[in-house]
This record gives sequence, structure tokens and C-alpha cells, in this order.
Amino acid sequence: MAIRTIIRADNPVLRKKAHRVVDYDKKFQTLVDDMIETMLDAPGVGLAAPQVAVSQRLIVVRLSDDEESKEEFGEEAGKLYVVANPEIIKTSKDVAEGVEGCLSIPGYVGTVDRFETITLKGYDRYGKPLRIKADGWLARVFQHEIDHLDGRLYIDIAKKVWEPKEDEARTTAE
Repeated sequence: MAIRTIIRADNPVLRKKAHRVVDYDKKFQTLVDDMIETMLDAPGVGLAAPQVAVSQRLIVVRLSDDEESKEEFGEEAGKLYVVANPEIIKTSKDVAEGVEGCLSIPGYVGTVDRFETITLKGYDRYGKPLRIKADGWLARVFQHEIDHLDGRLYIDIAKKVWEPKEDEARTTAE
């Protein structure tokens, strides 16, 4: 495993629609492992393959598992999701505004409206179909990461973007 460089918003890879994953081979498994290590090292709660300059439809997500997060997220705290070719197949009618940051746009956060609940389908790291229902913060993280796969950044849809105070930045990182 290796920590990969997270590219910044000015890199054109982040603005392209990523290609579908078709091979779940050794090279793909290495990418998955590297993305997990990179996300945890950053630290972040999600990472999309285009953020490490790989144009594939792959995301990794892991909510924090510290004591506060365990209380807030319950069984979702610390659970690792690896999803290839994710597709949102159902959304709630309810939308919530929340603060987001991004590892590819360090030093800034913004307010973004997202669906409160989503259901997505895709494939695990071995190509086995999966389906995930996500609420709240987890739903927001999935939507943010899937946006990356379509060449969209949170700053494209944010109502407002600003440089956060130090304590605010720690709670909103991607």
C-alpha cells in the first residue's frame, strides 16, 4: 500500500466524467488499498479515484470512529465502504443544508444542499453487487464523492464558500 498524491481543483482530471470499473484485478485492488490509506492519512471521510488522478468510478468512505462519532453515527462509525460504479437509485424528498470540505480544495468549506437519505447501488472491491441506504452525514459524503466521479466539485453547487476557523475545518473535512 502507498499514500498517493491528492490532486487539487485545478487539475483537469477532476473535471472529467470517470470511466466505469470493468476489471477487479490486482491493479484495481492496489488502487483500493492505496485510496483507503490515502484517505485515512489525509485525514478525510471519503475519497474518489479522480482525486488521486485515476479516472475510474471508485469511491472509498469511512466515517470517523472516535467516541463522539460513535455516539452520533452508531454502527456507521468506522465502517469502511468501497464502492465501484456507484449509482444513486433513490433519494428522499427532504434536502438539508450542510457544510462540506474537500481534500482537493484545502483551506475552504462551503454550504451545500444534499438529499437527507439516499439509496445507492454499485459493486464492492471484488465486483460483487451491493446496495446501501444512507442517511444524514453518510448520505452527504456519498453524494459528495459520487459528484467527483461526474467531474463536479462541491464549490460548483455551494451557496457560499469560505475559509473556516481552525476548529471548524476539523469537523468538515471530506
